[in-house]
Amino acid sequence: MPAPSRDLTGTVVVVTGAGGGIGGATVGLALEAGARVVAGDLREDGLDRLVEEWGPERVVTVLGDVREESTADRLVAAGVEAFGRVDSVVANAAVGFYGGVLDQTSEQVELMVDVTLKGTIWLARAAVRQFRAQGGGGDVVIIASVAGLLIGGGKEAVYAATKGAQVNLGYALDRELREEGIRTTVIAPAGVNTAFAAADGRFGDGDPAHGPFMEPADIGGAVVHTLQQPRRMRTELWTMWSLAEKH
Repeated sequence: MPAPSRDLTGTVVVVTGAGGGIGGATVGLALEAGARVVAGDLREDGLDRLVEEWGPERVVTVLGDVREESTADRLVAAGVEAFGRVDSVVANAAVGFYGGVLDQTSEQVELMVDVTLKGTIWLARAAVRQFRAQGGGGDVVIIASVAGLLIGGGKEAVYAATKGAQVNLGYALDRELREEGIRTTVIAPAGVNTAFAAADGRFGDGDPAHGPFMEPADIGGAVVHTLQQPRRMRTELWTMWSLAEKH
């Protein structure tokens, strides 16, 4: 007897940071599972590739900066306009810079806080408004990090603070919303082989592709599995590590 699974066919999923990495993998896997997707990103090229591959009847795109509340509102509105509803949102967009607490510029600190934390809050607020308007519950999935659980590496204090805030936001939203059938899940990966990981400086001249790290599809698969859980259950926090990493 197969394990019970919620069919995602025809459901509508909003994903931020969807142009590549974990976000791009999540979009592809959600589409393969039958969902329709609103893909948001700052850059147009990755979004264009999704539409070319899957077609506008399955994917609509929104260009925008998640630091602005209006971007979250446009993402949800795009789902309603194109597909009639929104069932799930995945807050994936984030910024991180590796280094000691004094190593980042004030602009970099503000960018981490605004993109990672405010961007998640704005998306959750827009989603909850829509879930309540249409009824039937919904899913808020937050892509955080083990750094937010105080089990990441050193020299990432500000980044860890933003990820810790995401974790706490998820727990608090769960307490607030679960009686309405709105599930909140925090997925907290360790090292993932992405351009984000390569760019934040933690690997120096190294390439995360050569390290003992997970792949974006591993995390995207966890997102889809979370959404496919029967509506009677929820996952509050899912930490993910490669077999080779230690903590």
